[in-house]
Order: sequence, then structure tokens, then C-alpha cells
Amino acid sequence: MTPGAPGRPELWFPVADVHLDLLPPAERACLVRVERRPGPGGAEVSDMAAFDDDRVVVEVLDPIGSGADGPSVKRFPVWGTAADLVDILDVRPDGPGRYRGVPRGFNRTRAVVEGSQLLGQALVAAGRSHPGRRAVSAHMVFVRPADPARELEFTLDELSRGRSFSAVAVAVAQDGRQCAAGTFLLDAGAPDAVRHAIPPPEVPGPHESVPCDMSVLGRDIRVVDGAYDADPDAVGPPVIDAWVRFAQPPDDPLLHEALLAQFTGHMSIAAALRPHAGVGQHQAHRTLSTAVNAIAISFHAPVRADRWMLYHHHATVAADGMTHTECRVHDEGGGHLASFTVDAMVRPFAPGSPAMDERRVL
Repeated sequence: MTPGAPGRPELWFPVADVHLDLLPPAERACLVRVERRPGPGGAEVSDMAAFDDDRVVVEVLDPIGSGADGPSVKRFPVWGTAADLVDILDVRPDGPGRYRGVPRGFNRTRAVVEGSQLLGQALVAAGRSHPGRRAVSAHMVFVRPADPARELEFTLDELSRGRSFSAVAVAVAQDGRQCAAGTFLLDAGAPDAVRHAIPPPEVPGPHESVPCDMSVLGRDIRVVDGAYDADPDAVGPPVIDAWVRFAQPPDDPLLHEALLAQFTGHMSIAAALRPHAGVGQHQAHRTLSTAVNAIAISFHAPVRADRWMLYHHHATVAADGMTHTECRVHDEGGGHLASFTVDAMVRPFAPGSPAMDERRVL
């Protein structure tokens, strides 16, 4: 397997370990290809076989899920690992007030950068520019698609810097065209004058919830009652609760906040579609044009993304081709980590629009 490479990952097996006799004769040639490939360490050349993963389901056991409820299973080819995701979120300095995001060539699904990824990267850029302060509020709008295989540019404009708070505007561009823009409020911190928080929803815990494969090794997702369902007739309330954790992120508070933010755009549209029979997330980019347009997030406590976080998505409105979802994130002990809202579009394709390629849909 070649994770992190610009092209499509590959998974090769020694020919001796591939039992072709288990396949019908007519399928043996089209499901497996055999080549002379370097062996371990490149010291030898041997006959290796690779399955056509468009026709054969190849599953990878993810160690993050190991435990009483068994390993987490991901379908190959995976997008990458949690470490790859951290690498993307950890934007690099590129001059005064400028940062750049590293590209990622392979996408198993649509070759479009998620808005929530841009939000996470911008949070890191704002935090790096103001050491000792953490983001407490951020709002970002996404105005143009970005290509994950090309570099992203983050330009910061400091709006104010006080003893307690700083405000920063962040613009995201690719090849000179603006893709997103946002404002970020950073705080130096202060002792409580008062304290209270809304309790978490009463739902089953992560080990009683249904595993969900979103193609990242080292990220464990468990959906309460399996509510994230592609079946358009699996109707329910406009609510999805999901437990999420990441394997061994660096001990950097900015990256833990960014990992929490990166998942905010994943399930809000699906929550809005749940009450409507015959319309589900399976139609996204097939019959429905869907996209996250804006995310607003507030952080209430330090984040540990390597521990279970419960994302509660409640789609409060679907009207005029838009949806609005109000969300909270709690830790496993019930602590209120963050609140966020997502505004998104859900609109039918115009009559006569060409069918989307299966490789490009969600």
C-alpha cells in the first residue's frame, strides 16, 4: 500500500497467498492482475497480485477500533490515515500573515476539498499567528470549490489585538481565486464568573453504536442507531448523533480543535434529509446538488480529539433549497466542548443534467 502518495493507493499480495480457485473461472482474469514487483525492502522481485477494488471488496482492519467491540473495518482504497489528515490541517508558514496547505492527490470520492477542512486549516493558521490564544469563535463561508490535489493559500488580516481578545480575518485562495473567507475570535482565557452548560443527549455510547466507514484509517466513527443511512426510505427525525475519535494526534491543542472542526461538515445535510421518504444522502451529487455553504463554531473547553466526542446534529430547517443544522459536541463524560451551525444547499439538478460518474459521488 502507498499511503500519502499523489496517486491511487495500491494493495499487493504475494501470488501464493491468492486463492484464485475460489473465484469463478470467468472472473479470475478480470478481478486480479499479476506483476513482478519489488519484495519487502525492495531487495527482491516476486510475483504479486492486486485486486480490482472497483469489483472486489477489500477490507482493512483499523487498529483504532480494537477492543471489546472488535476492530474498525475500512474499505480499501482508503483516503489515508488520521496522520495524513493532521498533516493537511497543520498549515505551513509562508511569509508574514501567510500560510499554505499541502495538497492531497488521491480522493476515493469527489475531488473537492471539504469546507470543514478549510475551517480546520484556518483555525490552525489563526492560532499559529497568535501564540498563547485559542479560538473561541469562528465563522467561515465557502464560495468556490477547491481542488485537493493543488496547494491552498491562507492569508490573514489582523482586525484587532487586545489584552484578552484578538480578531483575525482569514481568506483562502487557490491559483489566485478565493475559495473561502472567515473571521476568527481568539481569547487569552479568564477565570469563570459563572458556569453552566446544556447536558448531552441521552443516547447509547460509542460501543453500542454502529461503526461507520468514512475511509480514514485511525479515525473511529460510531453512529447512534445507524442513523447515517444511504437508504432513501429509512426515514426518521432530522437528528444524527455520532461518536468520533482519532488515533494519536500530536499533543497540540490547535490540531485537536482543528480535528473537531474538520468533522463538522460531514453529517448535517444527511440529518436534514432523514424525515423525507424517497430522498436520502445517496442522492447527493446524483439527483441532488448539495454543498455546505457556511459553518459557524464556538469552542467552550479544551478539546481532546483522541477521546470520544459526541456530535449531536439537529437539522432545524429545510426550506427554499437550504438547510440549517444546529449542533453540539460533548465529550464522553458529558462536558460541552463546542457548538456549531451549518448552512447548506440541497437543490435538484436541472432537468436534462448529465448523470454524475459513480466515482465522483459521495
